[in-house]
Amino acid sequence: MDIMSSAHVALRPLDEALLDALAATAAADADPGEVMPPAEDGSGPGWTDARREAFVRFHRSRSLRADPVETVYAVLVTEPGEDGRPREAVAGAARLVPAPEPGAVEAGLWLGRSHRGRGIGTAVFALLLDEARAAGAARLLARTHETNAAARRLLAAAGTGLEFHGDGTVTAWWPPAGRRPPA
Repeated sequence: MDIMSSAHVALRPLDEALLDALAATAAADADPGEVMPPAEDGSGPGWTDARREAFVRFHRSRSLRADPVETVYAVLVTEPGEDGRPREAVAGAARLVPAPEPGAVEAGLWLGRSHRGRGIGTAVFALLLDEARAAGAARLLARTHETNAAARRLLAAAGTGLEFHGDGTVTAWWPPAGRRPPA
C-alpha cells in the first residue's frame, strides 16, 4: 500500500451531504462497533438499516444540531481514481469534544479498513492538533483500548504520554503531563 502524504488528507466539518457519504463509508468499510455507540436492536452483528439510521441520528444529535456538543470532521483523502484523475473520498471521521480538564479537548478518529495502515491516521492526528490549538485548547486527550495496537502506535509516535488502566483502556495526553507544547 502507498503511504499517504498529509497533502492528500483533509478534515472538513461534517454537514448533511458529508454525513450521507460518511454513513456509506461506515457501512461499507467498518464494523458498527468501531464507529458508533452500541445499538441494542437485536439484529446481530453487522450493518442493518436500523444501525445506519442510528449512526445518522447519533451524528445529527451531537454535531449537526444548533448547539453542537462536539465538532466532527469527515476525513477526506485524495487519490487517483480509475481514470487516473484525482478523486476525493470520505475515509472516516475525526472529532473534537471538550474534555473534563479545563483547556483540553478529547479527540477521536476512525478510518475505514481500506484506509488503514497508510499514514492517514498520523496525518489526521496532526490536523486535529492544529484544530485543537486554533480553538484555544492547551491539551488534547485521546482514548483507546489496549488491544488497539495501531492507535497506541499512532499516539506514541505523536509524542503523547500513554497511561494504561486496569479495565483495558488507554488514555493519552498531548503534550504529556509536565511537558510544554511546542511553540
